[in-house]
Amino acid sequence: MTRKIYLCCLTFLGAISCNAQKAKYLYESERLKIEQLTENTYLHLTYLKTQDFGNVACNGMIVIDKGEALIFDTPANDADSQNLINWTESVLKSKVIGIVATHHHIDCLGGLKEFHKREIPSYANNKTIELAKVTNRILPQNGFDDQLELKVGDKKVMNEFMGEGHTKDNIISYFSNENVLFGGCLIKSVGASKGNLENANVDEWSKTVERIRTTFGDVEIIIPGHGKSGGQELLDYTIELFN
Repeated sequence: MTRKIYLCCLTFLGAISCNAQKAKYLYESERLKIEQLTENTYLHLTYLKTQDFGNVACNGMIVIDKGEALIFDTPANDADSQNLINWTESVLKSKVIGIVATHHHIDCLGGLKEFHKREIPSYANNKTIELAKVTNRILPQNGFDDQLELKVGDKKVMNEFMGEGHTKDNIISYFSNENVLFGGCLIKSVGASKGNLENANVDEWSKTVERIRTTFGDVEIIIPGHGKSGGQELLDYTIELFN
């Protein structure tokens, strides 16, 4: 099977899957949607208003344990961050103890000010902090180079820089207790286009995702930055898309 035919087949199957299995949201409003993926893991979905594409749906992750919560990627603005924090603490009964930005774009840290206002510590790759300075965004408070392990309740989430792709600073976050990986914009949903390549390294993108596939071979659920979550097929699709 040629690569072109393979990608077309994946796109068709992805479209069937999306139509057959609509997300069942635990919470849904005009600006915020929450989907429960596992016992302790949730997907948060908010919207980025753009001139070219209208309201773009943006994914993030919530991990909870023992009355604590870690959030991965902020909504694009502070008002939606306020809604997300309020919902997490009131409905999940989990105090937000940290926010991780997976890269420097607005759909990852545009709502960071609200987290800082509530004295919630923020974390990011040091490259993300440097790039956020250039774009005059609110800066994450705590930086790391390669790996950062964060504790939530009695569990841990590993945050790791695996290589360049969507941006030079993109990281992934892996919750090993439930085999859930938040790939952010580095990982594409099945059927997605290449998307925003303004800060991308397309030559390294597939190689980076191949390292993720090798390192996290037991991952069962993968959350992309945009679009439907899935399994290992998201890694396969992203690799093929950029080969």
